Amino acid sequence: MNRRDFMSAGASLVLPFMLDGFGVKSMAKGSALVQSLQNASIFNNDRVLVIIYLAGGNDGLNTVVPLEFYSEYNALRSNIAIPESAVLKLQGTPETGFHPAMSGMRSLYDEGKLAIINSVSYPNSDQSHYRSTDIWMTGVDSNQYSSSGWAGRFLNDRFPGYPEAYPTQEMKDPLAVQIGQISTPALLGTSQSMAITIQDPNVFYQLIGESTGSVGGDLPCCDAGDLISFVRQKQVSAVGYASQIKAAADAGSNLAPYPDASQKNELADQLKIVARLIHGGLKSKIYYVELGGFDTHSGQVGTTSTEGMHAVLLKNLSEAVSAFQNDLKLQGTEDRVLGMTFSDFGRRATSNASKGTDHGVGAPMFLFGTGIKRQLVGTNPDLINGLLPASPPAWDNNRDIKMQIDFRRVYADILNEWFGLASSQTEQLLFRNFKTTSVFSDKVQTIASGAWPNPEIWSHGRVPSTRDIVRINSGHIVTVGQNILAKDLKVESGGEIRFLGDYTVNITG
Repeated sequence: MNRRDFMSAGASLVLPFMLDGFGVKSMAKGSALVQSLQNASIFNNDRVLVIIYLAGGNDGLNTVVPLEFYSEYNALRSNIAIPESAVLKLQGTPETGFHPAMSGMRSLYDEGKLAIINSVSYPNSDQSHYRSTDIWMTGVDSNQYSSSGWAGRFLNDRFPGYPEAYPTQEMKDPLAVQIGQISTPALLGTSQSMAITIQDPNVFYQLIGESTGSVGGDLPCCDAGDLISFVRQKQVSAVGYASQIKAAADAGSNLAPYPDASQKNELADQLKIVARLIHGGLKSKIYYVELGGFDTHSGQVGTTSTEGMHAVLLKNLSEAVSAFQNDLKLQGTEDRVLGMTFSDFGRRATSNASKGTDHGVGAPMFLFGTGIKRQLVGTNPDLINGLLPASPPAWDNNRDIKMQIDFRRVYADILNEWFGLASSQTEQLLFRNFKTTSVFSDKVQTIASGAWPNPEIWSHGRVPSTRDIVRINSGHIVTVGQNILAKDLKVESGGEIRFLGDYTVNITG
């Protein structure tokens, strides 16, 4: 077992075991979670990220339905297509709709608290679950590998000296909290996981015991000694954090209703704990939860296409996210919290004969919270001219959704705009510079030269609207072949607008 595999498994050991007389107990067995406790209202103003992993590869086309291409959509997947009349229309966005099970997330969109990032993937997409998930979690190119996760590197950079130098007077709480069964590579730092993995704060406190101890010097040589030292250090730090987690759980409470136990919504159970810990004042920067079951090769739909496995998953996702966001609102904490979803990969635009979908490329991500400034990044997948391969052989009916947005652009925006890192820091953490998606900004900017109507030259992957503040960046030439409207327009030194005729730019203010 290599060190990374050992670190990933270390937080999910199910049974107690002994190393040289030093007890180590499980912190992550499942997701049967907390009961409501007494009311409290203690929280800090620091920003938080909640990551939701949709395990298995979510079918984006049945999640966010491109109504402007409905006839093509129906032709590509007639045995699983959502009836046009059943699609939930989005306010102000008639060309796009949600699966009918997603009424809660539709309401969040209509309230301006949810953003759709369309057709997200990475160049040379890998359709292996293990490899693609590793790429998403570590933030590397498809031909590269990393032993640390993108979020783990952020925490490692922000809190140097962890775990030996922590807890400190300034940071008494765990840097990150994962609720689930297996420690995620996304939160691996340069030497170990930056997260504590738990089931329920009270059970967690009881399981790991009351006493701490030094790491100890009675260790064998080399790799075995390193691994034993790692396990011991994890127990020492976990016990040290247990009282903080329990105190936050006792101080916090859930003020909004969540799906009840009969609905078996594991994601809602997890987010209920997250909301309570945030409300109770835990200063953890990142929370990580997951919902499994999205590998829908067969039986994706039931008797009708609005029922079945995928509908249940999306209902659970939508109801959990909606309840969580409502809870944060009632607590007065929603301005501090950003949520994000991601999955292994998308699924093919074409369905298969088993009423399912196979591994694909692009799929939507969701960001949610009051910090969202832009609700649509990228356009609906072009089901006429934008599928892959562009010229398939006659015998091959499989078509994939082309990538529009590299997922690391979203990560970069979260690090830069949400957590406030300098762009040079983010570039180091993600191994190179990634252009903004403008999801946290009311300004759109050029990321390349080209014609104004070309969405690929704009940071948000769409043609600017009359509500946008537009910036032409240095080194970019934008050609204009029609009259255009914008709320405001700034051309940076070294940038240029080149008119191809007698056209004007009208500023709406």
